[in-house]
Amino acid sequence: MFATIVRIYMYALPLVILASVAEGLWFSKVRRVGYDWKAMLASVADLAGRRLIQLLPIGIATPVFAWAYEHRLFTILLDGVAACLGLFVGLEFFYYWYHRTSHRVRWFWATHAVHHSPNQLNLSAAYRLGWTGKIAGATVFFTPLSLLGFQPEAVLSAFALNLLYQFWLHATWIPKLGWLEYVFNTPSHHRVHHARNVAYLDANYGGVLILFDRMFGTCIEERAEEPCDYGLVSRVTSYNPLYIAFHAWIDLGRDLWTARSAREVAGYLFGPPGWRPDGTGLTTDNIRREVRSMAMPAE
Repeated sequence: MFATIVRIYMYALPLVILASVAEGLWFSKVRRVGYDWKAMLASVADLAGRRLIQLLPIGIATPVFAWAYEHRLFTILLDGVAACLGLFVGLEFFYYWYHRTSHRVRWFWATHAVHHSPNQLNLSAAYRLGWTGKIAGATVFFTPLSLLGFQPEAVLSAFALNLLYQFWLHATWIPKLGWLEYVFNTPSHHRVHHARNVAYLDANYGGVLILFDRMFGTCIEERAEEPCDYGLVSRVTSYNPLYIAFHAWIDLGRDLWTARSAREVAGYLFGPPGWRPDGTGLTTDNIRREVRSMAMPAE
């Protein structure tokens, strides 16, 4: 079963690239709308580099998964609807917290920032995911599922399918989808997630579902009066895949070099992106606080 899922995922990769090329041709040749082909090629280079790096026997999550499954509470086989549904919902829950943490903890953001670096949202952005995921160890978030009793291969296969679902969410030309918006993560929700607008920052972390965002207060609806502006708060304008992959790590290393205490080291590593010891950094909270203060009428 798991080998079949891996094959499906591998066969899907050329198809998603072809779909992104078709989207680019449609935008540029039919709709006569500017399409950033250089960004698309940078995303392909990112994908190729990531596939090569995944062949290396590195990663801190693998032994943690093995330990968790060795000490599992139960043994859960995917031999029925209830078990499959349990894995799906459990993965969604932990994906939400993995994704939210990837935006709120700089160590994980250094990898995830790659995905948000395109300044134009399109299907090619879906497979720009960075090269340092195995080193950062973000998949450790899913090990409770193996501790509960799901095989690590089943968890990672479900994670791969979750990411594959999200491919179509990066389309800007798909409108809101009615009642589906209340339950599922849709292109409209994901456009908000990729937007750098202050009103949209740090929202809509779900994978397939949007239910946990609604439950934990991070769901923000796309509004016609607030068009999405895509990219990082501090834009990346380079098309160099090496710079795209490592720029956030370089910035982190530069800040760690200036740290003068263990508190500052911890703040730079595990504080929110933009954290500064004096509290003046470009964190989401500070940006919103500044916008609110500017909007307040003068006395």
